[in-house]
Amino acid sequence: MDATILPGPGIKARPPRPRTDGERHSIQSVDRALFLLETIAEAGGEATLTDLSVRTGLNISTCHHLLATLIQRGFAAKVPGRRLYALGARILYLGHACLQVDLPRRAQPYLEAINAATGETVHIAALQGDQVVTVARREARHAVRVDSGRIGKIDAPHATSLGKAIMAWLPEDEMQRMVAHGMKRFTEHTITDIPTLIEDLRHVRRNGYAIDREEFLPGVICVGAAIRDQAGTVIGAISASTPSMRASDEHIARMRDEVVAATRALSAQFGAPAAQTTDQPQAAAS
Repeated sequence: MDATILPGPGIKARPPRPRTDGERHSIQSVDRALFLLETIAEAGGEATLTDLSVRTGLNISTCHHLLATLIQRGFAAKVPGRRLYALGARILYLGHACLQVDLPRRAQPYLEAINAATGETVHIAALQGDQVVTVARREARHAVRVDSGRIGKIDAPHATSLGKAIMAWLPEDEMQRMVAHGMKRFTEHTITDIPTLIEDLRHVRRNGYAIDREEFLPGVICVGAAIRDQAGTVIGAISASTPSMRASDEHIARMRDEVVAATRALSAQFGAPAAQTTDQPQAAAS
């Protein structure tokens, strides 16, 4: 027999969701499983079985059976040593896949604005697991322009402003996983050892943006800055690239200001905390 749980102190059951005409043909178990995932998220990412039963209005055995299936598929997980259920890693996979579509769509006006203000090639990349993937670009308006390469995985995050703008804000173990395959030298300016990269990323955090000074391609200077979500987590980056023949201090400063302004505005759209979208960038030492 299923147990009936009454709400305890401080726990409020979610009100029943209004059902639309289309839901007459929905599959109840799927609907309830998704409702459970939403409830775990609203509870802060983890909750007890009893709490979930109270919040959803579902009985304990139903919650338990649904959670068992979600765990099996990786959408939920048991917290080791505690009687808690949490969102599973598979949620992140779907989130990253969604980001590939949503991020470039939201970023398009900002890419256009940077391109119009600087005339240079603009890229946007998303962080997917331990990989940086370019998802959109806008070509330069000049006759002489940077070879923008292809859309897709960046194999040299240590040598690009997009990669460094993202890695600077990751835990060190995650950063090291991103370069675990090696730090290939592309030019005489490429950083090829971990201690030097860590020091460079420290400057990125201090300045609020990353610079690639001919580290990936000879004669190409790039400026990049990170994009954050509502949790303050880095989800991607935007960069502008210019041939060294146009890379005066004034032009680089304009690129920096446009890129940083765009990433702050885009981060705000994703709900990033205000403190992470208002700090002023610091001019990098020459």
